[in-house]
Amino acid sequence: MKNLIMILMITLIGTACSSLPKIPDPPKALVEYDPPKWVLLGGGAWSDSKGKAFYGVGSATGIRNYSLQRTIADDRARGDLAKVFEVYMMSLTKDYQAHTTMGGFQQSNEEQNAEVALKISVNQTLRGVVIVDHFEIPDRQEFLSLARLDYDAFKRNVENNKEFQQLPRKIRDDIKERADKLHEEMESEAERMNEGRGFFAEDM
Repeated sequence: MKNLIMILMITLIGTACSSLPKIPDPPKALVEYDPPKWVLLGGGAWSDSKGKAFYGVGSATGIRNYSLQRTIADDRARGDLAKVFEVYMMSLTKDYQAHTTMGGFQQSNEEQNAEVALKISVNQTLRGVVIVDHFEIPDRQEFLSLARLDYDAFKRNVENNKEFQQLPRKIRDDIKERADKLHEEMESEAERMNEGRGFFAEDM
């Protein structure tokens, strides 16, 4: 009788254990999928083999329609780049304003025209955003897109702007010089943040 009870208990315990839900494996870290470097870097201001540029990264997850998933990832990459570019333009405008008021000068019509030229150039430049790469992670049902905006194209749009061309040469040169310097500062800051993670923008 005791043996029968023991057998029943062991059977019940075994059945209970087998019915317990399996603990899922922990999700793999993104780096374990060996993605291109831009997936890990994210959006920002970088220099690559084609020159200086602004980048944005977008992701779409869990969408069964492949075409729709790709479109959403592309749109989010453009949106991410637009945010990066917005930060850049705000910094450039503030930097320029601070520079022109350091000597106690009031904002002149020329300075106002410079700000107008920059704002108009933003809309023209953002039309030049292109999707340059994709990466898919089937295990995560994730699709990623990389958007790129050429920095030289932005400068050309500014230089070709009618309001900008009417500015004195000194103001035009100041804006271009500060634009270059700000891009370099954003790139240097991003590189410092990523040095400890073992990858760099030139590896993109």
